[in-house]
Amino acid sequence: MACTSCASDKADTLNDPKWRRALWIALAINGGMFVIEIVAGITGGSKALQADALDFFGDTANYAISLGVAGMAIAWRARAAMLKGATLALLGVYVLFAAGWGALHEATPHAEIMGVVGIAALIANLVVAVMLYRFRSGDANMRSVWICSRNDAIGNIAVVLAAGGVFGLNSAWPDLAVATLMAVLGISGGVQIMRQARAEMRSEPSPAPATYQQSLHGSR
Repeated sequence: MACTSCASDKADTLNDPKWRRALWIALAINGGMFVIEIVAGITGGSKALQADALDFFGDTANYAISLGVAGMAIAWRARAAMLKGATLALLGVYVLFAAGWGALHEATPHAEIMGVVGIAALIANLVVAVMLYRFRSGDANMRSVWICSRNDAIGNIAVVLAAGGVFGLNSAWPDLAVATLMAVLGISGGVQIMRQARAEMRSEPSPAPATYQQSLHGSR
């Protein structure tokens, strides 16, 4: 449910150095992990790692947007959250198509690479999730950041489990199943963000018509 009177709407919260510092750290972590995972995913032939890398890339852009709108009015922050939600959902759709393509052209990924990189990504995302936990009940923009970090941690656990499945079964299906799960999480999270952002945009009071404002000034 959208919160239209949260503490995050207050100027002191929006300009809180702790919030901005957490975003900068999250941006740096996600940017670095994107590079690591996209290289490892392509090298190891893992669709799950590639999907997670795209998620890291999306989160890096999301944190950058959040930093840009942190001090703006709630309407602008809600618009930014709407953009982030749509991006997250689109990434989920892309991953679904990639998993389907992988199912038709099955090739067993390298379980060792999946496991090592998946554990590293899990540690990185847990650090970010713990940092952002206190901001999870804020406006749509803050909530979107928390949802992204939460989904990432869940996805990383699934990647590590998939690595074990690939190793034990010598099959690509655990990797493809996790890629599909991450896609569903991305689409679901994107829809949640867009719903709250839409509610906050609707709750924003409309400016008074120009003629009404002029009549007020004229009566003074």
